[in-house]
Amino acid sequence: MQIYWKIPPKVKIYEALGCIADNHVEFISEKEAIVTSSEGNRKYHVSFDLENNFINSDDNGSKFKGYLGYPSIAVLMLKGILPFDKRISDALKGIKWKRLNDKFKDYNKTIEEALRIAKERGVDEKEIENFVSQVMYEIKSKKFVRFLSKGKQKTLL
Repeated sequence: MQIYWKIPPKVKIYEALGCIADNHVEFISEKEAIVTSSEGNRKYHVSFDLENNFINSDDNGSKFKGYLGYPSIAVLMLKGILPFDKRISDALKGIKWKRLNDKFKDYNKTIEEALRIAKERGVDEKEIENFVSQVMYEIKSKKFVRFLSKGKQKTLL
């Protein structure tokens, strides 16, 4: 039985783009990556088999809420499975996402702050919002598959 990832909150697309700009994705094999958090204090393991649309991550959103987390989204962008825009990614570089999420306790307010920062860096918020909508559409249409074993996630390898 296949179980699909839930659709993530939009903020996770922003986090993935910032993660890529910060060079926080390290591929350790053809089917594995380590993704470092924006604060630099956490590392997440992402395993994948993209020929079969399988992906797994041990980030909190994936483990506890069942949605496709930003580490997986970043990997899928870098592998060319999801859209990526370097200009938008660079505009979100260096943002400390956990700090913003903790401060605002509201993903929409976190997004507003990220858009404000990106605008200061020369990227229009409508351009970013349109791009994020495109990524969300792709996530919904591709239906990425989770790995589960007795209610707990496991890696592919």
